[in-house]
Amino acid sequence: MSSPGYAIGLDLGTTHCALSSVDLDLSEGEDVAQSMFRVPQSVAPGEVEARPLLPSFAYIPHERELPPGSLALPWTANPALLVGGLARDLGAKTPGRLVSSVKSWLCHPKVDRRAPILPVDASEDVACISPLEASAAYLKHLRQAWDAAHPEATLAEQELVITVPASFDPAARELTAQAALQAGLAGATLLEEPQAALYAFLARTPDFRTQLSPGDLILVVDVGGGTTDLSLIAVLEEEGQLALRRVAVGEHILLGGDNMDLALAHALGVELSAQGKTLDSWQLRALAHGCRAGKEALLSGAHEGDYPLAIPSRGRKLIGGSVRVTLRRELLDRVILEGFFPDVELHSHPQSRGRGALTELGLPYARDPAITRHLAAFLSRQLDATAELPGFESARGTFLHPTALLFNGGVFKAPRLMQRLTRMLDSWLEADGAPPLRVLEGADLDHAVARGAAYYGYVKRGGGVRIRGGTAQAYYVGVEESAPAIPGVEPPVRALCVAPFGLEEGMTADAPPQELGLVVGESVRFRFFGSSVRRDDVSGSLLERWTEEELSELGAIEATLPAEGAAPGDVVPVRLSARVTELGVLELSAIPEHGEQRFTIELDVRSD
Repeated sequence: MSSPGYAIGLDLGTTHCALSSVDLDLSEGEDVAQSMFRVPQSVAPGEVEARPLLPSFAYIPHERELPPGSLALPWTANPALLVGGLARDLGAKTPGRLVSSVKSWLCHPKVDRRAPILPVDASEDVACISPLEASAAYLKHLRQAWDAAHPEATLAEQELVITVPASFDPAARELTAQAALQAGLAGATLLEEPQAALYAFLARTPDFRTQLSPGDLILVVDVGGGTTDLSLIAVLEEEGQLALRRVAVGEHILLGGDNMDLALAHALGVELSAQGKTLDSWQLRALAHGCRAGKEALLSGAHEGDYPLAIPSRGRKLIGGSVRVTLRRELLDRVILEGFFPDVELHSHPQSRGRGALTELGLPYARDPAITRHLAAFLSRQLDATAELPGFESARGTFLHPTALLFNGGVFKAPRLMQRLTRMLDSWLEADGAPPLRVLEGADLDHAVARGAAYYGYVKRGGGVRIRGGTAQAYYVGVEESAPAIPGVEPPVRALCVAPFGLEEGMTADAPPQELGLVVGESVRFRFFGSSVRRDDVSGSLLERWTEEELSELGAIEATLPAEGAAPGDVVPVRLSARVTELGVLELSAIPEHGEQRFTIELDVRSD
């Protein structure tokens, strides 16, 4: 493999993908030669156009739906799957053939993400695909598009960085890496999206050292198409140089633009119902896809005035012809501002609601849509995140005080949303006797993550300023207590810390001192837990009790470990060892007391 000529950042987003590159031969120090790649894609039958974003949608057309050859791309006459702009537009009319929100499905722990489950409401004649396949399809399209434009420097040979939400657990990160492998992109590095956004700020702000100083605490609020990510990054001084360290990451929150599209569709559906026009569930899904397009056009300023929508009908028994409705700016502001960014007090944390005994197998969306309440809870829970850092004594009050604010995500294309969130944070700080926030300006909300990831690839090769982070959680494995069998009672489970908070990529944690018994030769279930608040636990810390706020259970792993020299069901004495790979994925090994065999537990995900 030749030396890479580019550092590539690839934003595998919920609603859009983007690719940015840094020319390594033309970059030196903080003088970086960077550009965005325009992605060729089908935008109409028989029409291909290069655009700065690749919509994260896949469409499974009927075999007679489109003319032969109308989906040809510069690198293939018959793509295996239609992705991009045309896929999104066709899916707005026929949602039962549209695959969307793939990244949200990729981190859903209650489904088999390798199974063909998408689209979730597909008819019998649709050949469904898995979230893993869809993710690989987006990556493959980007690889082929880049390779067609740069045959002398193929994507697989470059310094490639793919972004993931900061709250992705190890299993979701591993699945992202597997999707890259399926797309022919082995060896990619994974980077958290809020860190990528801050890298983009550093790259585009030559005088960032005059805007940031030791003792600053940067709050990154990233609200994208499917997730809300919250991170805190501390600014330190180390050996006379400015240093950045990520000190806290919020819980995984499935709350973003998708929820807003559904809320707008519901509000318009209520208005239509009042007019005597009832939409069925299929039409409501089509309306939600239309609201997505209208919301993006209105928030970005690409469309002036109100946005007209047409909802197709499937037959005379429903509503004859298309139903027309208008997405008004007044409705957009009311639904999004009051529903997702309401004015709340600091103590107003996310509300839970009772759930029915039965539910559809859909995405586990956040139960409370108020992003401001999730933010209040995050800052309150992370009160001790800077307790051990010098120069941050004043950052703590009734909640952790950020000093600077960086926005990211397409939702913040609306200035009113940024202003509202800033005003609310300032009111919390004022009540706690702290100064107002400085907003870090100039965010490129569509491209920041891709640009920051490419800059990070450049940083890896020795240039620029690196953000230190390590794992965003402490990780634990469940250990069953040895207890007499009691009818109807499961053995108690303790949580053993195997990787402490902040373990750096490529590092191995200290081995826990406990000797454990490992069952071999038969199917067993490993239970994993994570905590973003227990920062003092070390390898070997054993928890007998914990609250839901302290530890959250991650996806369980089913495995059958080989019983070499032992009978199935035997218990082998082992000690555990954990490391974090360069992909940021936790890898757990069990080492027997005798012999050279090592059991490696891959953080894989299978259906429960």
